[in-house]
Amino acid sequence: MANNYQRIIIKIGSNVLTQSNGLPDVARIGHLVDQVAAIKKQGKEVILVSSGAVASGRSLISIDEKVNSVAARQLLASIGQVKLINTYAHLFEAYQMLCSQVLVTKEDFRDRMHYLNMKNCLEILLQHGVIPVVNENDVVSVTELMFTDNDELAGLIASMLNAQALIILSNVDGLYDGDPKIAGSKVIEEIDGTATNFASFVSSSRSSFGRGGMLTKSNMAQKVAQLGIAVHIANGTKDNILTDVLANKVTHTKFIPSKNTSGKKKWIAHSQNFAKGVVQINEGAKTVLTSSKATSLLPVGVVSITADFQKGDIIKLVDETGKQIGLGIAEYGADKARERIGQKNHRPLVHYDYLYLNT
Repeated sequence: MANNYQRIIIKIGSNVLTQSNGLPDVARIGHLVDQVAAIKKQGKEVILVSSGAVASGRSLISIDEKVNSVAARQLLASIGQVKLINTYAHLFEAYQMLCSQVLVTKEDFRDRMHYLNMKNCLEILLQHGVIPVVNENDVVSVTELMFTDNDELAGLIASMLNAQALIILSNVDGLYDGDPKIAGSKVIEEIDGTATNFASFVSSSRSSFGRGGMLTKSNMAQKVAQLGIAVHIANGTKDNILTDVLANKVTHTKFIPSKNTSGKKKWIAHSQNFAKGVVQINEGAKTVLTSSKATSLLPVGVVSITADFQKGDIIKLVDETGKQIGLGIAEYGADKARERIGQKNHRPLVHYDYLYLNT
């Protein structure tokens, strides 16, 4: 049965857009644009999360090997981003379609205001029939400010825009039940929300040009699927891959989505790096919170509070062993929360509507 999605995020990896010599594969980019245009003509909304700036830069300038690797990446990305977006713009023009450039950093997701600014920008582009081409801003993103890779960024964008589907294009057919190089290994065609330990069978090696391996893809895909978005991992080097995935005509891996989650919970789910405080809860509170019943975190279940936070900040919830069990938005600051530790008859520290639990 065909997948009938209305809003689709398509992530195109470096290993799809780059030839073996490290230069951009313009023919493949053109073929992918042809497919995106065909999907768009069906009345669907498409957002591209595209790597390829560094490869595009490499085709324009040669750098002395003595140049620091971070500086080299910044140089190549800065030059290459112009070429990459011009390539997309030129190819989409043939279909009388407009694309736009949206460069982001991890900082853009750090608080609700930045997050909503970005969401509003992407929404207005979609409303006007524009195809946003999103990429990490490698010119200013270095070391700890970087996303793990563009898979992580694509997952954030899919959650932010309440997309129905995220399609991740790599250079393999999907997630295998063993080493893809070993005969007998097969593509796992469907994964539901209960699968957890991908490390036991997924290779952690990375592709020659991308930053992320299949293990990071799998973990991110699972998280996004648990937020109610279908995730497909497919081979972007195959002809007609996008239209075939949507028509369900090609072997690939699909992560089955769980029930949908509110927009605010989707933001919280991706906000671990911006959490301000740590709240340790007792076993009783953990049992109640992780049960199927919708419950808020009350002060009576709190054991201790580490680090200060204000009302509205994201806080981490950990159990008595220190293991993270979730994230939430604080209903009041750390000072008031400390005064109420272990006490009954106080309003929740984290309301259920603003609580995201790790599964």
